[in-house]
Amino acid sequence: MNKQTPWRTLELFLELNTPWLSLIGEKLENNRQEILDYWRVEKVDSVVIIAIQNNQLILPNSSYRPGVKQVTLDFPGGRVNPSLSPKNAALETLRRELGINEFDLVSLNPLNQVGWAINSSFSNQKLYGFVAEISPQIIINSKQIEKIYPTTLEGINNLLKDLKCLQCRAVLQEWLLQYTN
Repeated sequence: MNKQTPWRTLELFLELNTPWLSLIGEKLENNRQEILDYWRVEKVDSVVIIAIQNNQLILPNSSYRPGVKQVTLDFPGGRVNPSLSPKNAALETLRRELGINEFDLVSLNPLNQVGWAINSSFSNQKLYGFVAEISPQIIINSKQIEKIYPTTLEGINNLLKDLKCLQCRAVLQEWLLQYTN
């Protein structure tokens, strides 16, 4: 196996920090001694939660996504405020998007203990996936629900036709691997 040596940072020529992201410009030397200007964005980590009640996947209202200029259907999700743990960020997201709180849940289980790297040459963050089982007795306000899909093969296939978000699709696939075997 060819072991790569880490690239060396020669200069940090820009660092712009906001609450949501940091833009970083660096001059790097790669493992072939080439000098490169390298730009990257460091983003706040994210959570995506599969919400299940009575063997149905509950998806909150669709959101407009400026980057793709369209409204998309997604699982409940959001950013992990640096003052919160991923689990508490997941609880806050469920409260905000579906109007449910910790006491409305039978369980909230992580799909991963260490965040999955969402990394490209221009974006860096971690993604934490969770599965929230909502108590059967809880009534979710219908104004906060966009769609419901049964957890059957047909329901999941229909969801996959509607689900455009790659992060949501990855969390769904991980849930399928962990919970349906």
